[in-house]
Amino acid sequence: MRITAGQRAENENRIRAAADRLLRGEIPPGGRCDIKTLASEAAVDRTAFYGTRPYAHLREEFERRLRTLQEAGDIPDPREAQIARLKAEVTVLRRRLVALDNANVELGEFRVQALARLAAQHEEIIHLRTMAAQGGSVTRLSTARTAVIGSCS
Repeated sequence: MRITAGQRAENENRIRAAADRLLRGEIPPGGRCDIKTLASEAAVDRTAFYGTRPYAHLREEFERRLRTLQEAGDIPDPREAQIARLKAEVTVLRRRLVALDNANVELGEFRVQALARLAAQHEEIIHLRTMAAQGGSVTRLSTARTAVIGSCS
């Protein structure tokens, strides 16, 4: 069915008005900032936006304006903005997780080294006590408490 030039102009005006609303972020419930929603909001058949159809130039204009907004960091569709924000947050959280995993590995290695040192020191203490008990050449040092008591008398 053919439409008159007046009807076509009216359709184009509705399409441009709907495009402006969508690009301002006035997305209808259940809609997105896309051609399907644009066609629905303008009450025009979606197929009229593709190929050599009458409103293909308006689709290209809408997509160009949307791309320009997105490149400028302004995302008119709240869901798309939320998705972009959540993706950025996931990236930050993944980096933090990697950093925490690395720190955990380092702390685990430090723990192993500390336990090995403590075990070696414990073995040395036991060895020295055994030597002292057997009367070996180990000189006993006075403790601070013994030294204080001994100097007071």
